[in-house]
Amino acid sequence: MANKDNPHSTDSAVLNRIYGGGRGGVFTPGDFQDLGSPTAVRLALMRHTRAGIIRNLARGLYDYPKNDPQLGLLSPSIDAVARALSLRHAIRMQPSGGYAANLLGLSDQVPMKVVFLTDGINRRVQIGKLQIILKRTTPRNMAPAGNTSGLVIQALRHLGQRNIDEKIIQKLKQRLSAKDKKQLLADLRHAPAWVATVIRQIAEPQKS
Repeated sequence: MANKDNPHSTDSAVLNRIYGGGRGGVFTPGDFQDLGSPTAVRLALMRHTRAGIIRNLARGLYDYPKNDPQLGLLSPSIDAVARALSLRHAIRMQPSGGYAANLLGLSDQVPMKVVFLTDGINRRVQIGKLQIILKRTTPRNMAPAGNTSGLVIQALRHLGQRNIDEKIIQKLKQRLSAKDKKQLLADLRHAPAWVATVIRQIAEPQKS
């Protein structure tokens, strides 16, 4: 453990933890609170940023970027940013909208405005051209958060009842595991009526 009164010790301990997490990691000062005082950690992150080792993505949000030989430093993954925000604010987050559809392979487009439903407060985080929006929602919408069923419910809601066809139903049938389908049926009560009807078509065993 770092000596909290020794800034050089805190610097080294913070850097070792960053390296240990590997490239692509996204983190906040809170991830290093056991390594030094808040001021020592903040100054360590500032020095490592100035040295070009890490990047300051937004206020209190950093990453250790992956480096592509041709493209240079890559943007952090949306999932990594979401995990860091979830831990920082002690909240749950549920992908919704076009991002939920993209994660399930129902859309090829990754939106530049990614919306997560949350049980925390409304927030907006700008990272380059990407905007991550945290939108406070009801306990019902957050109940299946963290499960594939939450992702499916939000993706179907985004696509809309008129746009759900047999192709989409078959794609989800093939993509989801038996465990996922079982969870979908268990979470039917958290979905709007029309979404629940589609979920039954996806998850219920076919009658012979």
